[in-house]
Amino acid sequence: MATGPTAVIFDIGNVLFSWHPRFLYERLIGDDRALSTFVEQVVTPEWHFQHDEGRPFAETSAELGARFPEHAELIALWGPRFNDSVGGPMPGMFEIVEALDDAGVPLFAITNFSAEFWPAFRAAWPQLFDRFRDIVVSGAERLVKPDPAIYALALDRFGLRAQDAVFVDDNPANVAAACAMGIDSVAFTDAAVFRARLVEVGLLA
Repeated sequence: MATGPTAVIFDIGNVLFSWHPRFLYERLIGDDRALSTFVEQVVTPEWHFQHDEGRPFAETSAELGARFPEHAELIALWGPRFNDSVGGPMPGMFEIVEALDDAGVPLFAITNFSAEFWPAFRAAWPQLFDRFRDIVVSGAERLVKPDPAIYALALDRFGLRAQDAVFVDDNPANVAAACAMGIDSVAFTDAAVFRARLVEVGLLA
């Protein structure tokens, strides 16, 4: 007989924690227009994605600092102060993790995250991450979502079949890729909607 999912795989950024470069640089740039220009035109998503892919911050920061020498000091702070770009827990999501763990549901994560920045971030939140059995970090694997290879690697490492898991991510491309792998995938909007989905599939009461 077919059974429903038995485990949950989380994304981390903007699912478990709010994240944006603005959270860091609003502490360092007082003018709002200058702040917006900096985060939109200098420390762009495309630049940061290189870290998720596994490129060292020393390389990316040197290249970007050479392009924008007037911002070199601010760029250099991205790595050592990366945790300041995390805005805090997403409302209601820690409670869902706790409820799932207390119910004995195996918890995992797949995150696009720099291998350099991950250890300090992981260490800052043991009360959350100690509940997870394993976490695949893109920068360590040099594979990033939505590449199907990172989902295949994660399922193998987690000891799961695609049909065994519910996956939640805020990025539509990542959700679509997981769906294509046969994983029951949820586009994250808020904790209430996600909790309702977990109740629907029988993982929470």
